[in-house]
Amino acid sequence: MTPPPNLVNLDGVDKSHGTRTLLDSVSLGISASDRIGIVGRNGGGKTTLLRVLSRIEPADAGRVTHARGLEVGYLNQRDELHEAHTLREAVLGGKADHEWAADSTTREIVTVLLAGIPLDRIVEGMSGGERRRASLARLLLGQHDLLVLDEPTNHLDIDAIAWLARHLRLRECALVVVTHDRWFLDEVATRTWEVHDGVVDQYDGGYAAYVLARAERDRQAAATESRRRNLVRKELAWLRRGAPARTSKPKFRIEAANTLIADEPPPRDRLELERFATQRLGKDVIDLEDVSLVRGDALILDRATWRLGPGDRVGLVGPNGTGKTSIMRLLTGAVTPDSGRVKRGKTVAVAYLSQALDEMDPTQRVLDAVKGPELQSSTLLEGFGFTGDLLTARIGDLSGGERRRLQVMRILQAEPNVLLLDEPTNDLDIDTLTVIEDYLDRWPGTLVVVSHDRYFLERVTDTVYELPGDGSIRMLVGGVDDYRPREPGARRTPGAEAATTVAAATAPAGAGSATATAALSGAEERAAQKEMARIDRRLARLAEQAAAVEAEMAAHPTDVGMLSDLQTRLASISSERDELEAIWLDLAEVLG
Repeated sequence: MTPPPNLVNLDGVDKSHGTRTLLDSVSLGISASDRIGIVGRNGGGKTTLLRVLSRIEPADAGRVTHARGLEVGYLNQRDELHEAHTLREAVLGGKADHEWAADSTTREIVTVLLAGIPLDRIVEGMSGGERRRASLARLLLGQHDLLVLDEPTNHLDIDAIAWLARHLRLRECALVVVTHDRWFLDEVATRTWEVHDGVVDQYDGGYAAYVLARAERDRQAAATESRRRNLVRKELAWLRRGAPARTSKPKFRIEAANTLIADEPPPRDRLELERFATQRLGKDVIDLEDVSLVRGDALILDRATWRLGPGDRVGLVGPNGTGKTSIMRLLTGAVTPDSGRVKRGKTVAVAYLSQALDEMDPTQRVLDAVKGPELQSSTLLEGFGFTGDLLTARIGDLSGGERRRLQVMRILQAEPNVLLLDEPTNDLDIDTLTVIEDYLDRWPGTLVVVSHDRYFLERVTDTVYELPGDGSIRMLVGGVDDYRPREPGARRTPGAEAATTVAAATAPAGAGSATATAALSGAEERAAQKEMARIDRRLARLAEQAAAVEAEMAAHPTDVGMLSDLQTRLASISSERDELEAIWLDLAEVLG
């Protein structure tokens, strides 16, 4: 049977900007069933490829063809909203509430993406995040054969990103997306294109599959770029060791890639880093004691106590507007609490990466903006992609992604012992993110990260706390996997969906009813399988934690006080492990 024709074909396409070749004789095809994620360095041609295949920009040479009547929906990085329009006019075509709310899909899109923004508000004066949500909502409300999305997760919180991934999986259209969010890529993409040096390499599967294939390619080619290869090795080891479920989809041989990482150690030695951190910081870092904090009408903290110790690596999550940035500023001392006390250790040296890009002198040149030993500076600059003409470029002439890279690099080079990162992944490409992750793996200090990027949070933090919006701050025992997107106004506890599934599946059958196991719906079965996978990951982490505690006990056999604390910690780990194993067995029995 002849396969259906592609929606889009690129045949021998060339495209240059100035003297720089971005696409060199590229030939590609996009079918109706394709869901393609595009990765590559900032400035490498990802956006150019999107614009050429969408026929927004013409190719310099070659041919771009579209199927007859093809409807393409394109999300630009810059919105095209009319400044004088209201949000209702810009997104909903002026429809009254009873008109648009009658359609369930429209109602869901508006409820999630435009939550908290009055529909009769004028576009002019809206924040960048609000405009981004409006542009995305307007696009998703249309009917398209092909969606082309350029960084759709920018300005979205972790709840909205999870919703968007679910929404795109259910849409019956082809998808091409550029994003640095690796979790999102694995959720929505079934193929990956890597844009580099004017060419486009194609891989089956999402981001995890792409990492495996790239490692195999480097191994077979005996690549001489040792630094790039080491980063791929480390990330591959992380993927295989920390999240095995991600590598279940690749459709190619991975034995050689497994050989590549057979002797690769864990990304970081947590115990060793904590020892270094204690030496640099002492036992006291930053303590919030009975703190209340109000900003405008929002209650951020309500008599909350939170302690950060030496070597803690903490992620902070929650919907937009719950006060994550306010808490980061509280930790720096830029904001004072309305009540309670913020206590800082005497040796604490805090460095804060804010979301703003206006903290550097735009007239200064890149090389002059980096202080420190010449060899160390040049190595760091090269690792962050600053080579050649970029070294003498003025900061004001850099792209947003390049300025963000320089900002992150300068903060890391200052060698603080407490590092606060507020949305550090914004505007950064995946290769740069792996450089930062590698640097943080060997950085001894206390780290607090606010991010919507689940992959980055899993990769660099050991503990995740949630701001649910009720003035509390609470630890997610299973890490970011325990975070559940919330419906507007709803409150849900971690694991509630799976708990409901287990309760329904194991409850005695009522009179005249079939057995509970037979009544499992497809959604309930998927929820149970997902919970089993989450428990598997948590059990692996608990095993690592138990081994670390036992090693610490062996290292201090005569310290009675420490042994008592460690024994208590070990008992807590054991108790949690027993509970999780019991739930896992219940789920396994339900699923048969």
